[in-house]
Amino acid sequence: MSTPVRLQFSKMHGIGNDFVVIDAIRQPVTLSPAQLRFLADRHFGVGCDQILLAAPATEAGADFRYRIFNADGSEVEQCGNGVRCLAVFLAEQGLSTADELVIQTLGGPTRIQRLADNQIRVNMGPPRLAPSMIPLQAEHQDSQYTLEVDGHTLRIGAVSMGNPHAVLLVDDIETAPVQRLGPMIEAHPRFPHRVNAGFMQVVDRGHIRLRVFERGVGETLACGTGACAAAVVGQLQGLLDPLVLVDLPGGRLRIEWQGGDTAVWMTGPGQTVFEGSVLLPDDGNANDG
Repeated sequence: MSTPVRLQFSKMHGIGNDFVVIDAIRQPVTLSPAQLRFLADRHFGVGCDQILLAAPATEAGADFRYRIFNADGSEVEQCGNGVRCLAVFLAEQGLSTADELVIQTLGGPTRIQRLADNQIRVNMGPPRLAPSMIPLQAEHQDSQYTLEVDGHTLRIGAVSMGNPHAVLLVDDIETAPVQRLGPMIEAHPRFPHRVNAGFMQVVDRGHIRLRVFERGVGETLACGTGACAAAVVGQLQGLLDPLVLVDLPGGRLRIEWQGGDTAVWMTGPGQTVFEGSVLLPDDGNANDG
């Protein structure tokens, strides 16, 4: 049996979407799915929605590599709230003093700009709308698709922001059946890689309210890529303007998209809560709940 390792980390959040952020540049880090689940566990571990690793870039043109792991131990392509926290983390840890960086992710390169007061502006890239790019099983691209869920036909918009999103228009997010429909949409067979399920209420053309049931996590207080996806879907359906304020349970994001193949820009905060260390058990002792 291997000796347990003590791992340094920062606990951070982006408008309530919380993370364990780990420096994999100055300390060796190899985490198994069971150890990731241990870190994310809010009773036995540190507790978070996702674990983020800051690592050396492996692609030309990138300043750093950014890896994202869900609470269930699965690795995903992108996290908008997480990349803002990563920008703050790199500065606070003395790993970078640059105001602009290119971050390598599984979902593609992401450009970030550091503004005042821990506000981070992120170029999330153009939305991917073709069904094969989301991925979604559909014969052709459309602004709306139908899903058969729990005996009902739902009309959703679908987009990839480096990770897949389904967006459902609702009258009121307070009464929206997020906990009931979220898991069924997430695991719907038309989404072969599963999907993040967003529930969007349009307040006016420049303002929406949003709740997101995240793939491999459950409902979170905020989802940056989900906010981008909702703004894109709302524009495609003729409901929203190019600049949209998105209110999530944890706070507000500003989303800009000029349509077509232009990039979606997201602006919002990243915040450190505390720093610490955790004794990381080997696989045999990691608690899986």
